Amino acid sequence: MIRVLLAEDQGMVRGALSALLRLEDDIEVLGSCADGLEALKEAKRLRPDVIVTDIEMPGLTGLELATRVREESLPSKVVIVTTFARSGYLRRALEAGVVGYLLKDAPADQLADAVRKAHRGGRVIDPQLALEAWTEADPLNERERQVLRLAGEGLSAAQIANQLSLSHGTVRNYLSEAIGKLHASNRVEAYRLARQKGWL
Repeated sequence: MIRVLLAEDQGMVRGALSALLRLEDDIEVLGSCADGLEALKEAKRLRPDVIVTDIEMPGLTGLELATRVREESLPSKVVIVTTFARSGYLRRALEAGVVGYLLKDAPADQLADAVRKAHRGGRVIDPQLALEAWTEADPLNERERQVLRLAGEGLSAAQIANQLSLSHGTVRNYLSEAIGKLHASNRVEAYRLARQKGWL
């Protein structure tokens, strides 16, 4: 049996994914979580073969969850199921060690196939999305991404500095660098552009 843990913050979607996988004779759904932190805790406790996760969740994003799974040497393979057909997300997912990247509008039978392939050590990535992911590099470094994400959530430079334990001037420098790299006119436009590309 392939032991699977689900992480998805939308209850209806979580239930549908669980129901789909429970139809398969060779897949056992160990549990489902509504946020990334809970999923990490359950992954440590249950040590599933495969974690099927969304990207955008409270606590930890699916990308952050995948990174933690890799850093903590957990045995689980991570498959992302998302609505985001953005090359930047896929690129960051692959860098985080994700082995599967499916879109939620894909045919339902692809999910079980992706779980099986991931369990066998393979990869399941949409070919067109994979091609796009390597044609446009993410210009932001991790700190610029953090600062821009918080700015986009409405935090002031002072609030960002406090949250990230940085000086006010350093935060302003990171924002300025991010705005320049994205050829944006201000932080709001930079945030919007980075979100569109999947770089946040």
